Amino acid sequence: MNLISEAGLEQVALTGSTETSGREAEKFLIVDDEPSIRNILAKVVSDLGFLSDTAHNGKEALRRLGETEYQMVLSDITMPVLDGLNLLKHVTAHYPGVAMIMITGVADLNSAVNALSTGAYDYVTKPFNAIELQNKIQKALERRRLVLENKQYQLHLERRVQEQTAELRDALGRTNTAYAHTLEALINALDARERETQRHSKRVSEYTLVIARQLGISSAEFEDLERGSLLHDIGKIGISDSILLKPAKLTEEEWVEIRKHPDIGYQILKGISFLEGAAEMVRQHHERFDGTGYPRGLSGEKILLGARIFAVVDTFDAMTSDRPYRKALSYQIAREEIIRFSGRQFDPHLAECFLQFPEDIWSKSKESLRR
Repeated sequence: MNLISEAGLEQVALTGSTETSGREAEKFLIVDDEPSIRNILAKVVSDLGFLSDTAHNGKEALRRLGETEYQMVLSDITMPVLDGLNLLKHVTAHYPGVAMIMITGVADLNSAVNALSTGAYDYVTKPFNAIELQNKIQKALERRRLVLENKQYQLHLERRVQEQTAELRDALGRTNTAYAHTLEALINALDARERETQRHSKRVSEYTLVIARQLGISSAEFEDLERGSLLHDIGKIGISDSILLKPAKLTEEEWVEIRKHPDIGYQILKGISFLEGAAEMVRQHHERFDGTGYPRGLSGEKILLGARIFAVVDTFDAMTSDRPYRKALSYQIAREEIIRFSGRQFDPHLAECFLQFPEDIWSKSKESLRR
């Protein structure tokens, strides 16, 4: 049986070299147990302008693949020692940049179809036409080129994503550092006037976050809650020292002035983009659950959740800390006051949540922030 027609060989001889002039010479590995077929395939490949090596079975092909870089493998399916399908599986797994075209008899078309699903680029059946094989080789090489270009493009994209992610991470790190420094500067500015303010702000912030975690507050709200609780008294910057540092009880006129600090704090923070969420909490931190607070007399759930949490812990810390006009109250007395004003000054649900934490949690937190 003729495996390739004489007319086909003549056409290869006449057209093969001109169609590939100027192309980079890819190297082929031809694998077949019949020497005559290896010789014919080598002739087809050579007439296309490509170099080739040969192997008489799949095992020898694996050895050659380990020694030499090939761009394409032409392999028979039915061979001794190691057949074409197992060779294909190995090439697909270990040499993904190598294209394979399988060669099979008409009676073994099912194997050819299996080869396509395993990763073969194409197949031809014996007896094959030289021009048909030539066309399939060229199409397979073009497909291989597109696949490799796409992989290179994907690698380029992955590298760019990694680079941009690293750049963004660095930028976010610098931004977060700047945010932290801004917060610290604002707290320090107030602490320079009222010495206890910084420790009070940090304690209240930590207490607030303890309850927030218990309530399962989202990470986005958590950030605003932390910043708002740290800066809740920033508006006191605008209050006179004679009132802010007075070692005695305030007069009614002085209380009118000091009650302005939530609005002053809001005005300070609202123009700072990363503190806009915290600014509203600062404005609401003296609102009461029953609507008798200030500055706007908000009530119930019209008050931000963060501000309602904060109202409990701020009062608790104020009662259990020394003030110019009195000594700190005991934990038990402060606890009784929170129970007494639950539903009036405080959200009853949040007051109950606060009271579930044992005394040692608050005392340990307070002690750690003294250092």
